[in-house]
Amino acid sequence: RGPAREAQIRALAPGVVVDEHGTTRLEGGRPVAEGDALVVTTSGTTGEPRAVVSTHEAVAAAARATSAALDVDPERDRWLACLPLAHVGGLSVVTRALITGTPLEVHDGVDLERLHDARRRGATLVSLVPTVVARTDVSGFRRVLLGGSAIPADRPANCVATYGMTETGGGVVYDGRPLAGVEVAVVDGEIRLRCPMLARADRDGRPLVDADGWFHTGDGGALVDGVLSVHGRLAEVIVTGGEKVWPDPVEKVLAEHPGVSEVAVVGRPDPEWGEVVTAVVVPADSASPPRLDELRDLVRSRLAPWCAPRRLELRSSLPRTALGKIRRHLL
Repeated sequence: RGPAREAQIRALAPGVVVDEHGTTRLEGGRPVAEGDALVVTTSGTTGEPRAVVSTHEAVAAAARATSAALDVDPERDRWLACLPLAHVGGLSVVTRALITGTPLEVHDGVDLERLHDARRRGATLVSLVPTVVARTDVSGFRRVLLGGSAIPADRPANCVATYGMTETGGGVVYDGRPLAGVEVAVVDGEIRLRCPMLARADRDGRPLVDADGWFHTGDGGALVDGVLSVHGRLAEVIVTGGEKVWPDPVEKVLAEHPGVSEVAVVGRPDPEWGEVVTAVVVPADSASPPRLDELRDLVRSRLAPWCAPRRLELRSSLPRTALGKIRRHLL
């Protein structure tokens, strides 16, 4: 069944697995507490997946808040779920529909022809990742929730940039604004969240929040006039020559180069600079890849000079999660 599947099962710690092979009872399965609804694994961008436990109250709170923000009307709306249901980005579409009584259609993955067929038959709401939106016209949907990988600033008007994670049951900040009931704080550069959607605990029983009920996300960001800007994972910030470089804005600039199909920015150890900004690029044309000096000039024209990559690595593909997030630990 593969190492990825085995790692996910270890994180979930079930007593029984039901799949296409039948029913299998496992040793060491751990029970859940009264009131628990879901055990869901995180997207696993940093290695071994983790699992968190959400209660019925948390799942319902997330469904109500997102539905209110999108002005969902069960009489006129229909959800389409086509992201993997093993992750919260896909599963939360199903739970929203069930809790609010909104019609739902479920697909086994993203297929563009089926996506548009569902829209023509009445689907009005869908959750997607930016790579799908870049490949097709989604203007026929009333609202498209975007999460996962870097969300472009020039997204279509009907697309909503969401910020959240497995621990929050999906997106809890839409286009920079917290949903109803969601508190956001930035302390020492780290985003913290407090809301009724938060999962109860890790699968091993450890609480997710501090003594005051705040969840420390591990993401860097800024909160200005009530609008949240997300910089990226604090663990992924590159320190080069004493300057901090966030990968996300550099990636967004580099992605505009016509010779770049996909890009990730990472820090590589360096004896002089501590770390050097490195662009890991999948070229649009492998026979004519972009040059490092072109990429450096592009970044320096838009960002601080120390953000410009000093190294270029070419790849045929980038490792990603099922929701499109780059798995940087594999680069």
